[in-house]
Amino acid sequence: MTSATAPQARTPTALHALLCFGGNFLMISTGLFVFAISLHIVLFFCLLWTGLHAWLLGYNFLAVRNMMNTGISNALSAIYIFILIGMVIAAFMQSGTVAALIYHGLNLLSPGFFLAAGLVLCSLMSVATGTSWGTAGTLGVVLIGIGSAMQIPLPIVAGMIVAGATFGDKLSPVSDTTNLAAMSAHTNLYRHIGSMLYTTVPSFAVTLLILLVLGSMFSANQLPTDTIAQMQRALEAHFALGLLATLLPLLVMLTLSLKRLSAEISMSASILTAVAVAVFYQDRALVDVLNSLWSNVPGDTGIANLDDLLGRGGILSMSWTLLLSLMALALGGILFNAGFLQVLLADIIARVQRTTTLVATTIGSGIIGNIGMGEAYISIILSCQLFGKAYDEKGIDRAVLSRSVEEGATLSTGLIPWTTAGAFYAATLGVPVLEYAPYAFLNYLNPLISIGMTALGIGLLRQKLQ
Repeated sequence: MTSATAPQARTPTALHALLCFGGNFLMISTGLFVFAISLHIVLFFCLLWTGLHAWLLGYNFLAVRNMMNTGISNALSAIYIFILIGMVIAAFMQSGTVAALIYHGLNLLSPGFFLAAGLVLCSLMSVATGTSWGTAGTLGVVLIGIGSAMQIPLPIVAGMIVAGATFGDKLSPVSDTTNLAAMSAHTNLYRHIGSMLYTTVPSFAVTLLILLVLGSMFSANQLPTDTIAQMQRALEAHFALGLLATLLPLLVMLTLSLKRLSAEISMSASILTAVAVAVFYQDRALVDVLNSLWSNVPGDTGIANLDDLLGRGGILSMSWTLLLSLMALALGGILFNAGFLQVLLADIIARVQRTTTLVATTIGSGIIGNIGMGEAYISIILSCQLFGKAYDEKGIDRAVLSRSVEEGATLSTGLIPWTTAGAFYAATLGVPVLEYAPYAFLNYLNPLISIGMTALGIGLLRQKLQ
């Protein structure tokens, strides 16, 4: 038997589906939070557990393996993009693109506009690098120091940083969560990003307005010019920082993306452009630049956090996320093809009559997944598999599914103290999650605005008729 179906296989009962899914939930949550076991290893045992339950239904080993293969094969095109993401980030570091964004962005800071400018800077940085963690760990740390020197309450500063860092992590074409959501929902990457713009742009505008009002309360405070000058001197010593040259790789990627060329083409073109800028403008050795595309090395500016950021990227840096995604996709393949997910959600989805309720339920699923499993990656994959058919039945574009999943999973992960993102932000910025969470306005306004816009029928994309 080589097919994913078997004549003797049975449909799981609701109790059986609950036992199988609940076992996975329990293993992931206790494995991560109680025993601190690597998530990849926990997923291995989840695969064994779920495969056993599929065998109890009558599926043999070959059928179970085909289910896993199906789960992975549906996302093969995104695997190429994951590889390219690592190369783009390393190339942007070598070309001075990220260094120029930091250097020139620091010139925009002033006490009254500090919070609003910080949000814009963190957003630009996270869009360019695709990483909220890297943004918070570098520019975020700088902004915390500046905010502290200006006597602005640190929870407000930290909330602004998390909001801006998450903005790019959600929208950037080189973000792993952005690509993972598009891949898991079986929609085009740029269709996914375009769908998110409907709800994210208004949310960003409201957040920016709130921070402008808050910032005006501190307009009389003094700006710590010494801290800014130290960072800029370190960057000047190691990079040529002309905007026209350094931003060229980013402009190439954005231009080709707007022309709706495939992500692989736009990313490859930006990599080649960045390599050329690094060699001919930054005077880097070609061999060193090419080797950095596999595994980048830290910078040597003398500022530890900045050096760590400049050493990000390379294909090797994507291995953790890529391997995790493959294992989670394989797990989802068994859960879906053996019928566990459909049976578990049949009653819930049957009760969802309104599109607004479906979108709200999808967002809630991502939040609950983060609360229970502490990791956005699995929440994204499983939520897409759980609700995909319901969106199809209502004729709603899968890009709305991927958007809703990100608004639940990606945006909430930094607001939950025990998630990996929440723990990282708290440790890096020195502010507890529950203290900065009320000021990360974008992270909770975006889901609410999305639900409200859905109720009004705004940005609700429909499937194209064949």
